[in-house]
Amino acid sequence: MTPLPRIIITSGEPAGIGPDLCLAIAARDWPCELVVAGDVTVLSERNALLGAGITIRAPSAAEGPAARAHPSGTLRVLHIPTRTAVRPGGLDRSNAPYVLALLDAAVSGCVHGRYDAMVTAPVQKSIINDAGIAFSGHTEYLAERIGNCFPVMLLTAGTLRVALATTHLPLAQVSAALDAQRLEQVLRVLHHDLVTRFGFAQPRILVCGLNPHAGESGHLGREEVEIIAPTLERLRAHGMLLIGPVPADTAFTPQQLQRADAVLAMFHDQGLPVLKYAGFGHAVNVTLGLPIVRTSVDHGTALALAGTGQADAGSLTAAVELALQLTSHRTVACQ
Repeated sequence: MTPLPRIIITSGEPAGIGPDLCLAIAARDWPCELVVAGDVTVLSERNALLGAGITIRAPSAAEGPAARAHPSGTLRVLHIPTRTAVRPGGLDRSNAPYVLALLDAAVSGCVHGRYDAMVTAPVQKSIINDAGIAFSGHTEYLAERIGNCFPVMLLTAGTLRVALATTHLPLAQVSAALDAQRLEQVLRVLHHDLVTRFGFAQPRILVCGLNPHAGESGHLGREEVEIIAPTLERLRAHGMLLIGPVPADTAFTPQQLQRADAVLAMFHDQGLPVLKYAGFGHAVNVTLGLPIVRTSVDHGTALALAGTGQADAGSLTAAVELALQLTSHRTVACQ
């Protein structure tokens, strides 16, 4: 029989809804072993506050090398202590190193084969930066920790898949960052992982232009003429099925999406508003180009909802479900 996978979930910003979501996930059966990286005290206090009734315990070496299916009503916690006490909704920069320690533990566990995938609850980027730690997002941080990889952000909502050529950049910096080398790397990683992770034998990728009307033949910008179109032509010669560059304002029409397995947007807010409109609450963020499986929620920390019982665990549930699917294809070469 195929062994059950082990998945580690990082509980994210402790003052946000991450602990709430982890408790909600624990309330159902899962065909895998789940471990949550977090502070036992924080999770226990949130458990009591919500009246969730989850039994919290530490993973035990006595359980043996084989993973066991997760039974509803229990939560295995890899205890990593916060630096200071946590109040739901109350950010504290002292806990920024704790949030990154959760990620480090999950990455190390996946790289060394203790876990088959990691799933991340939301973090508060601003408080990490306020603590004097440079942090632009999970995608960039995980790639830096692992090394020798080129990460690509992909969000999924059902059959809609949207990848990004650039991620967390100010809009004024996007054009300068979008050179032919970067675009080719992004497309190679996207194509590779659509094949090896998602099972498309010959994925069809719809590529957006950067400028309005995809540059209007150079009259509204030269990036399409000088960078995007030549790169697509070069990769088509290597057998990739690439459509575009197409104007972003029509890229997400039903007619266009019918002929694509994924869409490549040039910048964050070109593609993600459409994706989140189509699937907010059950969309999943996937980091491509890593030698490990990593999925995440599609939303933030929702500080105002922490501890209220109103947080929706739909996206974290979808992230765990997708991680389970992707663990069947675990060999990914860094580009």
